[in-house]
Amino acid sequence: MRIEEDLIGKMAIDQDVYYGIQTVRACQNFSISGRTIELYPHLIKAMAYIKKAAAMSNYSVGALDEKKKDAICQATDDVLNGQMKDQFPVDIYQAGGGVSINMNINEVIANRANELLTGHKGYDCIHPNEHVNMSQSTNDVLPSAMKMACYFYIEDLLISLNNIERTLANKTDEFSNVVKIARTCLQDAVPITLGQQFSGYHSFIRRQIEDIKKLQKECLSIVIGATAVGTGIGAAAGYIDKMYEYLPVVSSLSIYKEENFFDGLQNADIYIKFSAYLKGLSSGLSKLSNDLRLLSSGPRAGFAEIILPAVQPGSSIMPGKINPCMPEMVMQVCFDVYGNDQAITFAVDRGELDLNIWEPIILKNLFESFSLLTNAITLFTEKCLDGIKANKTICMNNAEKSLSLSVIISSLFGYKVANEVVVKAFEKSLTIKEVAIDMGLLNEEDASKFLNPENLTDFMKMQDLLNSKGNHF
Repeated sequence: MRIEEDLIGKMAIDQDVYYGIQTVRACQNFSISGRTIELYPHLIKAMAYIKKAAAMSNYSVGALDEKKKDAICQATDDVLNGQMKDQFPVDIYQAGGGVSINMNINEVIANRANELLTGHKGYDCIHPNEHVNMSQSTNDVLPSAMKMACYFYIEDLLISLNNIERTLANKTDEFSNVVKIARTCLQDAVPITLGQQFSGYHSFIRRQIEDIKKLQKECLSIVIGATAVGTGIGAAAGYIDKMYEYLPVVSSLSIYKEENFFDGLQNADIYIKFSAYLKGLSSGLSKLSNDLRLLSSGPRAGFAEIILPAVQPGSSIMPGKINPCMPEMVMQVCFDVYGNDQAITFAVDRGELDLNIWEPIILKNLFESFSLLTNAITLFTEKCLDGIKANKTICMNNAEKSLSLSVIISSLFGYKVANEVVVKAFEKSLTIKEVAIDMGLLNEEDASKFLNPENLTDFMKMQDLLNSKGNHF
């Protein structure tokens, strides 16, 4: 055991751990959820980058000697390399402001740096507050690290989004000649192709990719150097300029200084932007997932227009039942994202005066939403979308039987005549084509041409057909 001391008193610390007294106090005070900051590796990485750049900056302006700088940099490299990944036990639910998060990082780096210099843990050479946290405050470190972490989470999400975009593009092409019936208000509408339907899903994802790339750039404007409230109090002379010189090099990110530090500390609306984006993405993913549930419903008493890959048995009592498991999983993830967005909104709203202190709950919910969607999209793409097959026979049968083909009769002969055709077709369980022939409106050849669902999925073909009769929409 080793003895550490803070303003409250002394405490014996297990010699095997690299964190110290303030981390242990946080663990004792906030044993709430079991969700510790080690579950957020992008945050730890971002904070390590900041600590390394700070050591380099403080050395550059003469506030830290070279020996201490080198030890701190080596210790942060050990954190970045994952050697300390089990040394961050602080619960994400904690006192506002995230001091416990910052001190956990500071203590791990300090003990490791001291070990490098002296062969043992402790603060006789490197102190977590005096040296690792030099020229910094939790108030500027944590929000800066959060935005940098968001950049990394977006990088992960983009990989998943690019994969699903490619898959949906492939399905759009694969299903381009599969004629089916469209549905509005869950009722039969006019014919389309399954490829046209999937093109809508594909376009949505492609738009999401462009939107998040634009939003990602906002992650690069940070408040490091603001220290406690925006004035830079406690920072060594010249430190701020050096931070914006070294941090981009250390992190490989094009970091730049936020225009107004006071704004950056007081307001956390950027996280509402990120969360709103994730909520919007979720709304489209959930809609897509629910559409797949409907289109694959059956297989004998539902739409049954597509076949989803079977990934597991769907019932403990009904043999042979297969459920749309992956779409159901995605929808549940999306519901969770909606709830996280609400918590983030409250936390941003409750910032007061010169600092928003609710960043721990913001980062918990935001990073969780990023991770949930990234993982869900990856599995959804691999285990569902890649393997979707079209039931071409059912798709075409539904299209041919649809009463909505009466829109062509209306264009050719007027709305009143079309109504008569629809009523007769419905009452006698006939197709629009059969009634049109029976009423003498069209001969067999014209009926097969004008009421062919394959022709009606192409606007130009429809126009040419109608113009050949001297009519148009």
